[in-house]
Amino acid sequence: MSGVADVEALARSRLRSMRATLGYSLEELAERTNLSPSTISRIETGKRTLSLDVLVPLANALQLSLDVLFEAPTDDDVVIRPVAHHSGARTTWPLSRPDGRTVAMKMRFEPSEAPLSQRVHPGHDWFLVLEGRARLWLGERQIDVNAGEAAEFATMVPHAITALDGPVELIMIFDRDGQRAHVHQ
Repeated sequence: MSGVADVEALARSRLRSMRATLGYSLEELAERTNLSPSTISRIETGKRTLSLDVLVPLANALQLSLDVLFEAPTDDDVVIRPVAHHSGARTTWPLSRPDGRTVAMKMRFEPSEAPLSQRVHPGHDWFLVLEGRARLWLGERQIDVNAGEAAEFATMVPHAITALDGPVELIMIFDRDGQRAHVHQ
């Protein structure tokens, strides 16, 4: 993006596109914002200056945040560059955006002699073993999951994952409740 004009053009395009996506006519959006249809049209076409007195009601009616409205596109909106976080025998790499509904995480567990702590939380967890062997503890059950295999389970059952016979790497997908339980231990 080369400057203010490009960012404004992007915001105008997003407003128009979101209105069309939601199926609102200019008149319907005008009713939701207390702006006139001609004001909205002039905003979308660049014939009216963008200002907070019109942007805030438009963004609210279209369920957009102002930061998303003006966010300049970069590869960062597509490419995620994971950074490793170490905690004892576990290393995690976030593979999804922090504001999503689900969380994808690469995890590496080293074998550990630490006492096992099973957790319970609402939702479901899913994981795929990339390398090594994992043991999934579900209450009293012990289920071995090999490389190339996946597991999915209800998380209201006490559960934990440990490495067998050496390090194990896996991809996990869980919801926000699962993120709090697995990432912020």
